[in-house]
Amino acid sequence: MEKQNTLNPYNFGKLQGLIFFTIGLICGVLYSFGGLIIDCLVSLNILSAEAMSTPGLSKGTLLAFGALLGMPIISGVCGFVLGVIEALIFNYFTTSFYHKPPKL
Repeated sequence: MEKQNTLNPYNFGKLQGLIFFTIGLICGVLYSFGGLIIDCLVSLNILSAEAMSTPGLSKGTLLAFGALLGMPIISGVCGFVLGVIEALIFNYFTTSFYHKPPKL
C-alpha cells in the first residue's frame, strides 16, 4: 500500500477555514464583551474616561458587537484561502521532490 503524498486543496481549505472561523469567533466575543465591560465601568465612573480613552457607552459600543459577525467571517475566508494556497504549495513540493522516476 502506497502512502498518499498530496492534499486535496478544497478539503484542506475547508479545515483551515473552520479553524480560523473558530478563532475569529473567540476573538470577536472577547473583543465585544471586553469593550462592553470597560465602557460600562467608565459610564459608572469606576474607571477614568481619560485613562481608558473611551467616553463610555456610545455608538462605538454597539458597533463593537459587529465584531461578533465580522471577525469570524473574515477570519474564516482568509483561513480557507490560506489553506488552499498551503495545500497547493505542499503538493508542488511533495510531487517534485519525492516522486523519483524508476531506475531502469
